[in-house]
Amino acid sequence: MTRSALLVGATGLVGGQLLARLLRDPHYDRLTVLARRPLTVDHPRLDVRVVDFDALKPADVPAVDDVYGALGTTIRKAGTQQAFRTVDQHYTVEVARMAHATGARRIAVVSSVGAASASRNFYLRVKGDMEEEVDAVGYEQVEIFRPSFILGPREERRTAERVGMAMATLVAPVLVGPAQPYRPLPAGRLAAAMIAALARGTGGTAVRTYADVVALTPQ
Repeated sequence: MTRSALLVGATGLVGGQLLARLLRDPHYDRLTVLARRPLTVDHPRLDVRVVDFDALKPADVPAVDDVYGALGTTIRKAGTQQAFRTVDQHYTVEVARMAHATGARRIAVVSSVGAASASRNFYLRVKGDMEEEVDAVGYEQVEIFRPSFILGPREERRTAERVGMAMATLVAPVLVGPAQPYRPLPAGRLAAAMIAALARGTGGTAVRTYADVVALTPQ
């Protein structure tokens, strides 16, 4: 049976991989993307809707089966902590609520290793708050992915993140046991794991880290 999907964050690193893979996936006959600006991708099964996330309306969100959330920014790019929270938490949760109201029953979102609403780290606290709010919407299946460093080319320059990725790649072989979740993941593999997780249709809420991504996408 074919399904339909909604994607937010398609212009980002993981979102771009999701976009390409969902359009190739024979299990999906329609993909709707909500974006701030038009995409350069043209495909007969792709519906791009340019929206204002600050004034998102129910009419902007069509009825779909599955939702993929890959929205994310940095505090530096957002400008303030509140602006960062708006993008990484509030936009994702609002889309999740509206999509669920129109019939979506499965959702997969990108969070971060260490995410926790009680964290003393602002970034991780926002991610944890986002996870809890999405999980509370009422989806039959919630897949929360907590990667560490995500490997792949970005449009924007993130010097500190690039240095961190280089270091994480070098020490990855010794990141075992409790440290394994901190291993870097290629964006393509993370996207593939998100799609595979929803395809299983297991129901319930699952928090996925490095080991789960590897298990979902054996190479």
